[in-house]
Amino acid sequence: MAIYGTAILAACLLAGVATGTLLGKALGLDTDVGGVGLAMLLLVLVTDRLRRAGWLGPESQSGISYWSALYIPIVVAMAASQNVRGALSGGMVALVAGSGGVVICLALVGVLSRPDRGKDGTGSGTDG
Repeated sequence: MAIYGTAILAACLLAGVATGTLLGKALGLDTDVGGVGLAMLLLVLVTDRLRRAGWLGPESQSGISYWSALYIPIVVAMAASQNVRGALSGGMVALVAGSGGVVICLALVGVLSRPDRGKDGTGSGTDG
């Protein structure tokens, strides 16, 4: 079964934007709230899960690496084009949201960078 990076990226983007739009509506806004960021997070989680399950061949991993290399600069460019002045005029909400995001990211660095541990706890992934 071949799963290619473009299909995974498209599915994650659609799911992320749909979730961001629903989140925006739940907050009483008529806009997407973090949909592209949610899509990036979903892309990382889905590809990691598929890789561990053995469903990604070398060509699929290559396609995902290609799109990931393009995707992150696009997201950075989109974030840079946001209305910073409008965010700052939001006052405390913008400060809490920004600080919360930083704290969550810092907390996840240790979790995501920890090597996989085998059943024996040595990190080798083998029983011997």
